[in-house]
Amino acid sequence: MPRVASDDESVTAVRVSLARSGGTRRLCVRLPADTALESRIESGSCDALALDDGDLIRLVIDRSTYHAQVVVDTEGRLLRGAFDDRRRAQTPGEGQNRLTEWLTASDREPGDSVVLDVIVPGEQYGLRLPGERAVYDAVRGPRSSLADIAASLDE
Repeated sequence: MPRVASDDESVTAVRVSLARSGGTRRLCVRLPADTALESRIESGSCDALALDDGDLIRLVIDRSTYHAQVVVDTEGRLLRGAFDDRRRAQTPGEGQNRLTEWLTASDREPGDSVVLDVIVPGEQYGLRLPGERAVYDAVRGPRSSLADIAASLDE
C-alpha cells in the first residue's frame, strides 16, 4: 500500500472549523460548503468533499484509522465522531468517539481549525493540527459494491 505525506501534491488539504452540534454539544468537524471549494473543484485540484448525508468514510487520526459518517444539520455537513468500526460510526451512541478524544487531547475549542487531508476522495481522509505533517497509508476500497458484483453474477 502506498504511503503519502500530507504535503504531497496528490493530497488536498482543506482547513475545516470546529463547532458544537447536536444534543451532546460535543466538538465536531464542520465541512465547508461546496461553494467554498467551487474554484478548486473546477480547476481539478479537489473533487474530494463531494460527500453527502449518511456517507461513511475512513478517517485517519494520529496514524490510526477510524470510521466516520457524514451528517447534516441546519448549518451544513459535519463529522460528529470517529469510531473503531463502520457499525459504531452508524450508531454513534456505542463505542468511544476517537474524534472528540483527539480534539480534547489537542486542546481544541469551537471556532478553532484543523486540517482535513483528502487521501482517497470519497473514501479516506486524515485529520491533523495546522502546521503539523502527517504520513498516511493510502488505501483504496473495492471498486465495485457488493450489489454491483451480485448484479454481474446474475447476468
